[in-house]
Amino acid sequence: MTSRIVVIPTRRAHSNHAEVARSIGVDIIAGRYAEGTRLPGDAEMIAMFGVSRPVLRESVKTLVAKGLLTTKARVGTVVRERAAWNMFDADVLAWHLDAGIDKRFLNDLAEIRLAVEPRAAVLAATHCSEDDLVELRRCMDRMRLEASDSVGFADADLALHVAVAHASGNLFMRSIGHVIEAALRASFLLSAPVEAEDRDTVLLWHQKIVDAIAAGDAEGASEAMVYVIHNGMSRHEGTVIEIAPPAPVPSADTGE
Repeated sequence: MTSRIVVIPTRRAHSNHAEVARSIGVDIIAGRYAEGTRLPGDAEMIAMFGVSRPVLRESVKTLVAKGLLTTKARVGTVVRERAAWNMFDADVLAWHLDAGIDKRFLNDLAEIRLAVEPRAAVLAATHCSEDDLVELRRCMDRMRLEASDSVGFADADLALHVAVAHASGNLFMRSIGHVIEAALRASFLLSAPVEAEDRDTVLLWHQKIVDAIAAGDAEGASEAMVYVIHNGMSRHEGTVIEIAPPAPVPSADTGE
C-alpha cells in the first residue's frame, strides 16, 4: 500500500549555489534522479539553472559533501545510494520535507528521537545546571503564551527539546537538533495541537519533562519525553503508523 505523501515547505536558500544545490537535492530525494543515475552534463545544467560554471561546481561540491553525489573521472557526476546520504544534515532533512514525506519517513524521525531524546532527558536530570533550568522554564513560559497553531509555539517547543539535549552535557546529543527540528516542523504543520484538550496535554507533559529534570528524576524525565514524542505522532495517525514503545532507558548512575 502506498503511503500518502505530504510536502512540508521550508525556507528557500539565500545564495545562487545554495539554491541550485537545494533544487538538485530535492530532485534526488524525490527520485527524479535515481540512485546510480548520472546527472546531465555541465552545459545542460548551466542552461537549466541559468548560472555560471563556478556556481554549478560549488553546488555539486555541496551535494558531494552531504553524500548525495559522487564525481568520477570519465564518468561524470552520479547520484549515490540512499544509505550514503547524511541524514543528520540540516539541508538534507529540509530537502526531504520539500520533496514530500510519507509515514515511513515520519516514523524514522520518531524512532531516532525515541532512541536519543529520552536518554538526553535522563542525563539532563543528572547534569543540568541552573542556567539550563532557567532556559527550560523560559521555553515553557513561551509555549504557554503562544497560540497552539502559531510559529511562536512551534519555535518554543523546538527550543525546549534542544535545551534538554544541551542540558544533557553530551555533545553528540546536542547535534541531533536538526532531526528534532524536522520532526517537529512536520508534526506541527500536519496537526498542531489546536484543540483545548490537545493543547493542555502537550503543555502538561512538556512541563512534566521540565519538572522531572529539575527534581533530578531521571526515570520520570525519560518517561515524560517518551510520552511527548508518542503524543505528537498520534495526533496525525492517519499519516503515520504506530511506533512500538522503546525499551526502558537506564538511569545515568547505573553505569549501563
